[in-house]
Amino acid sequence: MKIALAQINPIVGDFAYNRGRVAERIKEAEQAGCNLIIFPELTLCGYPPQDLLERPAFLRAHDEALEELIGSVGEIGVIVGVPEQRQGGNYQGKGKPLYNSALLLHQGRVLHRVRKQLLPTYDVFDESRYFEPGPPSLPFSFHGLRLGLTICEDIWPGQYPVDPVASLLQGHDNHNGLDLLINISASPYHHGKLAERNQLLTALCRENNLPLLYVNQVGGQDSLIFDGHSMALNSQGELCAVASGFKEEMVVIELDDLDRDLTGDILPLMPGVVGANPCVRPCIPGRHRDLPLQHAPKTEKILSQDFIHQDSIAQVDKALVLGLRDYLHKTGFQQAVIGLSGGIDSAVTAVLAASALGPKNVLCVALPSPYTAQMSIDDAAELSSNLGCDFELLPIAPAMEAYSTMLAPLFVGREEDVTEQNLQARIRGNLLMALSNKFGSMLLTTGNKSEMAVGYCTLYGDMSGGLAVLADVPKVMVYELARWMNRAGEVIPERIITRPPSAELKPNQADQDDLPPYEVLDRFCPPTWKNIWGLRKSWPVVLPRPRWRTLSVASA
Repeated sequence: MKIALAQINPIVGDFAYNRGRVAERIKEAEQAGCNLIIFPELTLCGYPPQDLLERPAFLRAHDEALEELIGSVGEIGVIVGVPEQRQGGNYQGKGKPLYNSALLLHQGRVLHRVRKQLLPTYDVFDESRYFEPGPPSLPFSFHGLRLGLTICEDIWPGQYPVDPVASLLQGHDNHNGLDLLINISASPYHHGKLAERNQLLTALCRENNLPLLYVNQVGGQDSLIFDGHSMALNSQGELCAVASGFKEEMVVIELDDLDRDLTGDILPLMPGVVGANPCVRPCIPGRHRDLPLQHAPKTEKILSQDFIHQDSIAQVDKALVLGLRDYLHKTGFQQAVIGLSGGIDSAVTAVLAASALGPKNVLCVALPSPYTAQMSIDDAAELSSNLGCDFELLPIAPAMEAYSTMLAPLFVGREEDVTEQNLQARIRGNLLMALSNKFGSMLLTTGNKSEMAVGYCTLYGDMSGGLAVLADVPKVMVYELARWMNRAGEVIPERIITRPPSAELKPNQADQDDLPPYEVLDRFCPPTWKNIWGLRKSWPVVLPRPRWRTLSVASA
């Protein structure tokens, strides 16, 4: 039996687009000879739909797309996630009006359905606001196999009073009664999530002596990143095949009828082309099957290094690029504008933007003041040249003089202080927003998490913009990203990385005049912070109150 794991990047609420992506993957799976294709949680509406679920028109549009999909399904089985409206005696106005469900479609009808039982309400999740917990799920048969289907959180029981997997397996001899576990998911990424998830899935397989197919959504959705990494594990919890992270991909799994071991091919998705690239075939550890000998070491490397032990900064880089690209494209923007100061934060943001959107879609603008060092301007220009981005120089001294003249009668008798520093940041923010407004580009905010957490930023100044790309990245990690970006050659000028950071809002200023060293600040703060775009734990009750007093614009 061949099964396709299809990790797709949906657009929340765009049913025509999502329905088209599903149809394309089904066609490719049929051409690959698959008997079953599995999609992520809430396939057609995308995750998380949030309060759109409270709009009747949204639910009607979803159900129309679902009916079209059901009617189009032929011999291949299709598992999709759906918001299912509770009706009749199943509802009667009690509880929530929806289930978070998974359906097995086959030959134009719904063959089986399960409803999500564990509804997360921590951190970024609020599913109990919209959904009713489902009843215990039952195994079902398809193509001679007994399958158990679960939805995302149902395999993360944690502190919940029920264990959906244990309930599913209750009364069954795992080896003879159930052949395979399936989980469809929309599991957000955070730094360290891959190891956490892999540990959970491995333990699940070993404890129940069952193989597992895990299909995760991919893509950026507002402040969330879904990393994909759909995978197949055998009954010993060994990773047999895994899709790439942070992009759409389909993995085809072959279930051996004798020992239920999993083997599979990754089929790269090429627009308009099916099977144009050679397949990469991940192997069961210790077995190369019929691969040419020279390909075996490369295959093992894909599994053991690029996925399990891959350097975390590489994953953070991919996550930020995907999140930035999808945030702009899914909101209708194609271009971005960045205030390039010659500092580390704006430099890293510019590299991410060029990778996500293409360098010709990124405008870098230096806005020097009389306190800006010439080396800052030079480094900003060199970075823009290295990236291939357009670069503009827009000095703010005339605006500073105008503000000073206007405010002089009101400020008479008062010494200059942080007010004049914040004015510089706000002048820059206004000018950058004017460029954004005039040319239809999104202004990217460049501040990092360390500085924002302690208020080292300027409201209506360097906080201006449509997306704060580094808002969840601590300062020390920003430096790690910069070094990663220079791994194959100097993209970010070395002086930007090695020079002490400075807001350059007054003579001889340095960040450490107002802040402890970032190595100290970042070590102190992590217990109170969330990780990169999402964390599975709530904030601790010992969270201190940050100093939200506006200080100055950082070197951003």
